[in-house]
Amino acid sequence: MKIVFMGTPAFSVPILKRLIDTHTVLAVVTQPDRPVGRKRLLTPSPVKEEAQKHGIPVLQPEKIRKQYEDILAFAPELIVTAAYGQIVPKAVLDAPPYGCINVHASLLPKYRGGAPIHQAIIDGEKQTGISIMYMTEKLDAGAVLSQQAVAITDEDDVQTMHDKLSAIGADLLEKTIVALEQGTIEAVAQDEDKATFAPNIKREQEVLDWQKPARALFNQVRGMRPWPVAYTLINGNRLKVWEANEIAGEHDREPGEILAATKQGIDVACGNGTILRLTVVQPAGKKAVLANHLLQGAHPFQVGKRLGEGHE
Repeated sequence: MKIVFMGTPAFSVPILKRLIDTHTVLAVVTQPDRPVGRKRLLTPSPVKEEAQKHGIPVLQPEKIRKQYEDILAFAPELIVTAAYGQIVPKAVLDAPPYGCINVHASLLPKYRGGAPIHQAIIDGEKQTGISIMYMTEKLDAGAVLSQQAVAITDEDDVQTMHDKLSAIGADLLEKTIVALEQGTIEAVAQDEDKATFAPNIKREQEVLDWQKPARALFNQVRGMRPWPVAYTLINGNRLKVWEANEIAGEHDREPGEILAATKQGIDVACGNGTILRLTVVQPAGKKAVLANHLLQGAHPFQVGKRLGEGHE
């Protein structure tokens, strides 16, 4: 099948690779090059880099709602999108004979939006998955063609689930396209009453609220790793928390208070009498290290000190 692919981040790359192996990719549409890093170097998206390796034409409209004629000129039979990053206009959606389908990293109608992997982990979900659906002008609201569930374990974080879902998305897409060609698949409308949303992560969501139970904070740490990384404050300075574990025990201290600082980590009082042990942390201006490494010299993690107090 002749396909135009639309995607931007690393999540989209395995999906593009599979399409290149199994179909004719006429062109790739991705976001414009953006400044990255401290030096603000103009950097192409991972999808653009992959397309260029294969000599596939790349289109980068700043606003696809107004700049889509070049896409239509390729006359694709099918358009496939995966984390493209812009709402695709109706003129594009209606053009291909087989329509425009999207690979989305959740079990729709749950977690529509730009951060479904983060939110599923933060919410403590036991599973998420991939949905392939027809695109509409409304965000992630199209009829679903196929789905596949994937378990979320306590060992998973955003990176591990990202990699699992990207690979599964490529497999499921391949099967779905074959079924579309054969006419053996029917789309099922989403139940709007069950729709939930996972918009892009906001800065305030990164902050650990010690009033919450340890389990919720454990999920938040995993759901923010490796980006953007959850944090708290100590002496008014940011302390990023890369890894933490809910541990057994009870306390009657104020939430945020340090209960112990040992070679096992830094134990912090949380809501409902629960305890979170910080095992890998990153003080402001330094690299992430095992928490016990910070305890070998002078350190601010005295028992009784409260995390989360002060201003950055």
